[in-house]
Amino acid sequence: MPYIAVTALSHAGLVRDHNEDSLAVGPWTLCGTVTDNPQTLLFPYGRPLVVAVADGLGGHPAGEVASELVVRRLSALGHSLDGEQALGDALEACNRAVYAATEGRPDLTSMGTTVAGILLLADSLLVFNIGDSKVYAVGPQGGLRQVSVDDSPPLPPGRRTTSAVTQVLGGSRAFGTVVPHVAAFAPEEGARYLVCSDGLTDPVPDEVIEGLLRGAGDDRRAAFALWKAAIEAGGPDNITLALVRAGGSDEGDGDEGDGPARHGPR
Repeated sequence: MPYIAVTALSHAGLVRDHNEDSLAVGPWTLCGTVTDNPQTLLFPYGRPLVVAVADGLGGHPAGEVASELVVRRLSALGHSLDGEQALGDALEACNRAVYAATEGRPDLTSMGTTVAGILLLADSLLVFNIGDSKVYAVGPQGGLRQVSVDDSPPLPPGRRTTSAVTQVLGGSRAFGTVVPHVAAFAPEEGARYLVCSDGLTDPVPDEVIEGLLRGAGDDRRAAFALWKAAIEAGGPDNITLALVRAGGSDEGDGDEGDGPARHGPR
């Protein structure tokens, strides 16, 4: 039967002393852990599936708490999300939950996180984000196109990245609303999607990412090559990424039930 393959990893990088990124792939979450060994998970095509990366806000307390809270909530809600309105409501609920978790907890005050991801439905694909974590569409020949919307100020001439974000989940003492970016796309035949934190995209230019995706033989090698490029560029931040491929033909190594089948690099 057709399936969705998601290949993912999360790593602290070379500078940060711990990992504040979190990842949701359907019912599976990876929060604050470290691996440089990409894992591939298979899911039946046609059921709602959320793949999301949350990047805890640097310079604020407890970024890993905020990012974990958001991906666990999205993971729990994912099977019930059926369109743009439901997804937008879920993201707003995540924002309220981040603020609620700080009540009576001075150690968590102003914690925050970005989030970016995709919701795959039977006949459509929704891209969403709040903050500057990114989603790219990867064409059949490796072409790269950003489909998320960065919440960051315009860059001055000569600069490629910025540490400032104009919108996150939480991130302040007083409650602030969010306006989630949610866009619907028709899934492209043979396309893949890259969901990642800025620990990949800040040190590694888009053209390098595109070349690595084009040159890799499979998604596990591609995920490893992207991680390695970020490490070789100094690994200045946590690195979390997921490559999503929809519509493959399951030849028996998948799981046709509710849970994913897991595969490491070959």
